[in-house]
Amino acid sequence: MPLAIVIFGIILLFILIAQFKLNAFISFIIVSLFVGVAEGMHLEKVISAIQLGIGNTLGYLILILGLGAMLGKLVADSGAAQKITTELITKFGKKNIQWAVVLTGFIVGIPMFYTVGFVILIPLVFTIAASTRLPLLYVGLPMLASLSVTHGYLPPHPAPTGIAVMFGADIGKTLLYGILVAIPAIIIAGPLFSRTIKNIEAKPLKEFLSPKVLTKEEMPKTSTSILTALLPVILIGFSSVIKLLASETSSIRKIADIIGNPVIAMLLAVLMAIYTLGLARNRKMKDIMDSISVAVSGITMVLLIIAGAGALKQVLIESGVSDYIGDMLKGSSISPLLLAWLIATVIRVCVGSATVAGLTAAGIALPLIENTGVSPELMVLAIGSGSLMLSHVNDSGFWLYKEYFNLSVKDTLKTWTVMETTVGVMGLIGVLILNTFI
Repeated sequence: MPLAIVIFGIILLFILIAQFKLNAFISFIIVSLFVGVAEGMHLEKVISAIQLGIGNTLGYLILILGLGAMLGKLVADSGAAQKITTELITKFGKKNIQWAVVLTGFIVGIPMFYTVGFVILIPLVFTIAASTRLPLLYVGLPMLASLSVTHGYLPPHPAPTGIAVMFGADIGKTLLYGILVAIPAIIIAGPLFSRTIKNIEAKPLKEFLSPKVLTKEEMPKTSTSILTALLPVILIGFSSVIKLLASETSSIRKIADIIGNPVIAMLLAVLMAIYTLGLARNRKMKDIMDSISVAVSGITMVLLIIAGAGALKQVLIESGVSDYIGDMLKGSSISPLLLAWLIATVIRVCVGSATVAGLTAAGIALPLIENTGVSPELMVLAIGSGSLMLSHVNDSGFWLYKEYFNLSVKDTLKTWTVMETTVGVMGLIGVLILNTFI
């Protein structure tokens, strides 16, 4: 009966979001109340669990996601993203244009939310395709594969960061493992797959045929752009490497612990961006702060959705359902990584949102961490991979891609959906391979 109630609750969540188009945060709260009361908890205890779940989840994440949004906005407004793109294209040349956009998508995608990165880079993709006379999807899909992978696999993006917090996973290790898994996934789902769909013709929106771009003088230097955009990754990665090599009592280890803390790393990156991409380029502090305010307001609903997922997770824990599911799965012969991936995939297909799918699956799969001894970092990546699977008509990213590339629903399914599914499958394969060595 406890499991039946959870299953019904998840189905109710699907119906509220997908069928009735109810806001995801409100849907999470309704389902959390239903599951808690149905499991025999007093209403006051359910509400306390919801409050605790929201507080525990947002207490850490609001710092990471808020600072991440600020950094992404500064990188976009300054022209740093455009600079990275144009320089890579110049270096790689027409023959290797796909690898240029892959690298651009990866660099820009790490500090920037998927939708923001998409909107910023798509006009540049249209320009590249027009100037090189290459098929639009041949140029565009590799970049989108990079953006999608960073969105689903890597902190500081909402879902992987939120799942890492739920599982107690090390952010630095998650990032390093995620990059290892991401590289083959991007290559296969992007450059290699896009070469098989040359017969599908895409056309850019008329509004973007002549996109407004900054001049060379208006953009920051390439080194400044890349260093600022990737500073959080550099600091967190450096810290993780030092932790493996240096003793706990050494001075360099203590410094690495400080600068490798995701909050500190993001804060340092934002402060650096304010100077290098703002003040050093003669932008007034008021204009910079206005940009930051806009960035933060844009992630409010993302934070609430994550908070709602945290509320449901806490209700599942305090009602005893998590322990029940954990005990039930103890004797399962299925790999916990595969099981978590399957849960995320099912939720993704039903709900559409990768963020909602990832965070909901994390709440359900939480007992697997405690009862199987599996790496929490790999569980983050397994769920992140599953949350990208089989994107279709209930996913906003599906329609964003379809409309910008002027494709039919059928051709969108043949290209976008296959690309996303390839990313999800390759992510699972990469995680299972890593699991044999960790």
